[in-house]
Amino acid sequence: MLPKLDQLIVEFDKGVRTLLAPAHSRRPHPDQDIPDCELSDAERKHAARLMRINHCGEVCAQALYQGQALTARDPANQHAFTEAAFEEIEHLAWTERRIHELGGRTSLLNPLWYTGSLAIGITAGLLGDKWNLGFLSETEQQVARHLEEHLQKLPEHDQKSQAILAQMKTDELHHAEQADEHGAAPLPAPVKALMKLSSKVMTRSSYWL
Repeated sequence: MLPKLDQLIVEFDKGVRTLLAPAHSRRPHPDQDIPDCELSDAERKHAARLMRINHCGEVCAQALYQGQALTARDPANQHAFTEAAFEEIEHLAWTERRIHELGGRTSLLNPLWYTGSLAIGITAGLLGDKWNLGFLSETEQQVARHLEEHLQKLPEHDQKSQAILAQMKTDELHHAEQADEHGAAPLPAPVKALMKLSSKVMTRSSYWL
């Protein structure tokens, strides 16, 4: 395990790369064998904006996991957060490439959401590992539901975007299961409601910006 100062430097570097550098995937992109399709201008713009929301969500996930890993007390839990963050980097790569293929751009608000999510992750970690893991589990379950909604909203023939979101949903549910296995505590209803409200604000803002 790295000394705390070294860990802070590593996490700061991750943050800079999350916001400024292209992400890379160790797994094949889920849509790599799926041919692109003809989309109208309106469909292409809508799909790009939906993928931008999901890219923004992965930026938030990176910051959240980094904050949680910094404050996790149990090394096994810290490892779980780090591994989950690595898969979220792949999600960044998948959504970013698809956004560009659709002629869109990533959100201008990413630095704002990253900073806020980092603070939330650190706060969750300071409350203790069981609540830290509970926050992770609830976050991933909400993200999975959000991805399912987007799968329904994408153009029916945009199978490339659908393949990406389907694999992301599978990964997010796996992260939630891992958190539960490590001893996640169920979050109080008001906290869940606040998380949903925050997600709605991010979603609506990122669709346009």
